Amino acid sequence: MNPEEFRHQLLQHNIEVTDAQMQQFATYYEFLVETNEHVNLTTIVDRDEVYLKHFYDSITPAFYDESLRNDELTLCDVGAGAGFPSIPLKILFPNLKVTIVDSLNKRINFLRELVEKLGLEGVQLHHARAEEFGGKKSAYRESFDVATARAVARMSVLAEFCLPMVKIGGKMIALKASQAENEIADATDAIRTLGGKIISDDEFNLPVSHDPRHIVILDKVKKTPKAYPRKAGTPNKKPIGSKDK
Repeated sequence: MNPEEFRHQLLQHNIEVTDAQMQQFATYYEFLVETNEHVNLTTIVDRDEVYLKHFYDSITPAFYDESLRNDELTLCDVGAGAGFPSIPLKILFPNLKVTIVDSLNKRINFLRELVEKLGLEGVQLHHARAEEFGGKKSAYRESFDVATARAVARMSVLAEFCLPMVKIGGKMIALKASQAENEIADATDAIRTLGGKIISDDEFNLPVSHDPRHIVILDKVKKTPKAYPRKAGTPNKKPIGSKDK
């Protein structure tokens, strides 16, 4: 997917990308590849692949949740890595107030410089573990309208990372590849325990490559119990509802 195809495909979803935004994506790509030579940010460096599997893929939540396009929302991106999905969303939808949480400082340093290069406002960066950032003593607990995560962990673990950060009435949006149905089934207990409710699971294929994708949206319907999230590392080792808990 070259840059013009990227622009055309988004227009099919009623998302118009301005020339200035196209330049921001070009700058993003160039800086990503340049930095990736000495900091491990992505295994995908081919331009057309980046536009498809990073930029376009990151924007797909807005195909299924129009509030991302128009509403003044606070969005927390958990484990954003090189800025996906929140930075592509922020480029297109300046109405979003973005907070990025990542456990590796080298990624945060990259993102800090990227945000400056792109001239983005309303972006906060935090070097922290998700379990700490949404913990019971954190000022950020249950404070966001939306929490997003892409390629971070399986659904039962992801729910424990993200739902504690979301306010009641807010939502969690997970960008998943294949096997989302199985992950959701395994995460039913975790989602309910953490105060969430599954609203939708939209399945589609990326253009060009036809790779399978899912956008899974959860509503936050009640407070997350103070026991969650558990200490760093525990959600991955013993997901809520697992037999070895």
